[in-house]
Amino acid sequence: MILALLLAVVSIDLSGLTPLAGPQPRSPATGAIRGRVQLQNPPADHARRPNPGDIGMPVAHGATDRRRSVVYLDPAPRAAFDVRDEPHARMDQRDESFVPHVLAIVAGSVVDFPNNDATYHNVFSLSRTKSFDLGRYAAGRSKSVRFDRPGIVRVFCDIHSHMSAFIFVFSHRYFAVTDDQGRYRLENVPPGSYNLVVWNEAAPEDKRRVAIPEQGGDVEVNVSLGRQ
Repeated sequence: MILALLLAVVSIDLSGLTPLAGPQPRSPATGAIRGRVQLQNPPADHARRPNPGDIGMPVAHGATDRRRSVVYLDPAPRAAFDVRDEPHARMDQRDESFVPHVLAIVAGSVVDFPNNDATYHNVFSLSRTKSFDLGRYAAGRSKSVRFDRPGIVRVFCDIHSHMSAFIFVFSHRYFAVTDDQGRYRLENVPPGSYNLVVWNEAAPEDKRRVAIPEQGGDVEVNVSLGRQ
C-alpha cells in the first residue's frame, strides 16, 4: 500500500508547473551629464522695429531669450538612433518674437508656428537643412513644418526683420536646452567617452571630452562661454 502511494506521487504530471526563474540579466548601467552654462557676454535683445500701425496703441513686447544654450553629444551613442512618433513641437509668434528663441527637436518632428500677435507674420527659412516659406497669415492662425533632416535651421519673419530664431534638429535624443539659470541635464547616457558640445549664438562653440563610468552615475560639467 505504501509503495503504491509513492509510485502515484512520482507519476504526477509536472507539465503544468512553472519552473523557477533563473537569475535575470541586469539592465546596463547608464549615467547623466549635468551642469551649468555661463555666458561671459550675454547677447543683447534686438530692438523692435517701429511700426506705424502701433501709434496710439499700447503694444507689449516681451524680451527675447537669447541666453539659452544647446548642449548635446556628437557623435551620440549608437543606441540613440531609435524611431518613434514624435509629439508636435511649438514655436509661437508672440510680441513680435519667436518663442522660444532656441528650439531643439528630433528629426521627424513637426513644429507648429501659431500667430499669437495682432498682426500678420510670415515664417520662412533659407537653411540647407530645411527651406520653407509659410506665407503671410493673420492672428489666431497656425501653420506647421516637418523637419526630417538633422542640422540647424534659421527662422525669420519677412514682415518683421528683428524676428529670428534657431531650430536644432537631431538624429538622437542626447541633447538639452539650458533653463533660465543655464542648467542642463542629459539623461540615460551609456558608459563611454563622448564629445560634449555647447552652442550659443553669442559665443564660439565649446567642445570637450566627457566620460561616463561603467557603473553609471552623474557627471558634472560646467561650461563658461565667451571671453573671460
